[in-house]
Amino acid sequence: MRQIIFFFIRNKNSLLFLLLFLISLFLTVNSHSFHRNKVATSANFFSGGIYSIKQNVQDYFNLKTQNTLLVEENNRLRELLSNRNFSRNNIPADSSNLLPNYSYVQARVINNSFSRSKNSLTIDRGTNDSLAIDMGVVSSKGVVGIVNSVSANYATVQSVLNTNSQINAKLKNTNHFGTLIWETGSPYLATLIDIPRQVSVQKGDTIVTDGKSTIFPEGILIGSIEDFKLAANEDYYELSIALFNDMTKIAHVYVIENKAAAEIKKLENALEDVE
Repeated sequence: MRQIIFFFIRNKNSLLFLLLFLISLFLTVNSHSFHRNKVATSANFFSGGIYSIKQNVQDYFNLKTQNTLLVEENNRLRELLSNRNFSRNNIPADSSNLLPNYSYVQARVINNSFSRSKNSLTIDRGTNDSLAIDMGVVSSKGVVGIVNSVSANYATVQSVLNTNSQINAKLKNTNHFGTLIWETGSPYLATLIDIPRQVSVQKGDTIVTDGKSTIFPEGILIGSIEDFKLAANEDYYELSIALFNDMTKIAHVYVIENKAAAEIKKLENALEDVE
């Protein structure tokens, strides 16, 4: 206590000056609108900077939540776009009975292999989320693979980087279709076979799904032509496809349910039985 008193005694002149300065500043600000506005602006700038820093810190720790929200939003947009294309090309007489042909379930990749001959992914969705075998799996950049095993809460996906993988694909510019396969080697490249030699093929042409199966809708991106050559019989091309997806770092995917798949398969199986 004595030290505090001594402090004020030693610095009485400076403290008196500071007190008088603050009083004069207060009187000046309150008596002149120009000064009052300047002080208010400076205060807002300072407090705004503090709030901005605080929000940036909160946003950093909320990245996981924000990413989840973004994935869900992308899922809704993908569904809307897919069903919009469907309704444009398949408008029934009674539009009130129109049902979306595809629905999408977002999932997180919890395991991924890409250096083997038969690679797969594990995702955190299963039968409890309406997943089933032979559903297509895509990311925001294109085809990932096909569901090949499902449990209550998880599913495994046969990666496009799998020697058993065969995906119907086509050249976007010409609509000529073939089969996309993977022959090991690079995780960034696949091969499109059975494209007739009469087709005009150019490097950089885009490859998409052709929609001729119940797994993928038409037009899902796959990759672009990096190189091409004639097969051994010289009747068909073998196209080297640079995949749009970096399969070594897949994090979020969408599982596609074709709501007409069961009906289509039942009809096709009936025809096979007749033959």
